[in-house]
Amino acid sequence: MSEISENGRRPVAYKNDEFLNSPDARILRILSEYLEPLGHFRHEHIRDTIVFFGSARLHEDGPLGKFYNDARTLARLVTEWSNQFANHTYRFVVCTGGGPGIMEAANRGARDASGKTIGLNIGLPFEQRPNPFITPALNFEFHYFFMRKFWFAYLAKALVVFPGGFGTLDEMFEILTLMQTEKLAKQIQIILYGSEYWDQILKLEPMSDWGAISSADIHLVQRADTPASAFDLLRAHLTGHHLTPPTLQEMRAPGIAKTRS
Repeated sequence: MSEISENGRRPVAYKNDEFLNSPDARILRILSEYLEPLGHFRHEHIRDTIVFFGSARLHEDGPLGKFYNDARTLARLVTEWSNQFANHTYRFVVCTGGGPGIMEAANRGARDASGKTIGLNIGLPFEQRPNPFITPALNFEFHYFFMRKFWFAYLAKALVVFPGGFGTLDEMFEILTLMQTEKLAKQIQIILYGSEYWDQILKLEPMSDWGAISSADIHLVQRADTPASAFDLLRAHLTGHHLTPPTLQEMRAPGIAKTRS
C-alpha cells in the first residue's frame, strides 16, 4: 500500500506510482498506449501510413546491405510523392517499428525527403533501440506487443515487408489474417520485397493446393524486387483506393485527423 503523506492524505490514484505499476492498474497502462499515441497523431495531423517491416539485424554495410539501401530509397520515393498531398493532414507517412536495420533505413529515407516519419518501438532485451531518424513527436515506446500491432494496422494503407525473421512474419501474418477475414474496413496492400529471400521462406501455393486457403488468398500478397517497381505498385494502389473521394463507409469510420485533405 502507498504511504500516507505528512498531511494524512494518500495520493490520488492517478498520481500514485505504486498503484499505476500494480496488476490492478494494468488496464490503465494498456489504455495509455492507445490514448498517448492517439493524441500525438492528431496533433501532428497524421491521416494514414505506409508501414515498413523487416529485420533489425540488417546493416547498411553488411551482406544484406542491398535491402537496407533499397528500403531507404523506397521510403524516400514514397515520401517525396506523398509530400504533394500534405495540406490539413499528412498522407501515407512512413511508419516502422522504430529500431535499427530495415526500420532505420525506412525512417532515414523518409527523413531524406524531409517528411514526417513514425517509429513504434518496443522494449526488448536485445536489438531494439530507437533509431535517430524518427520525427521526435512521432517516436513511441510500447510495452504491450498487441497495442503496438494495433497502431501498425489502424492507420496503414499498405505494408512493405523486407527480409526479416519471426517478428516480421508475425506482424505481416496478423494483418494478412485481418485482410483474409475481411475485418478491415479499408483496402490495404501487402508487398513482399526481395524474391530471392521470400521465394525460399514463404510459399503460399501449397496451402492453396491442400485447401487450407483459397486460391484468391494467394493474391493478397504482391512481390517486388526494386524500389521503382515497389513504388509503382504502391502508387497505383494508393491512387486507386485512397485518393478518390471517400465512400460513405470511410466517412463513418473512426479516424485520427478530423479534417480530410
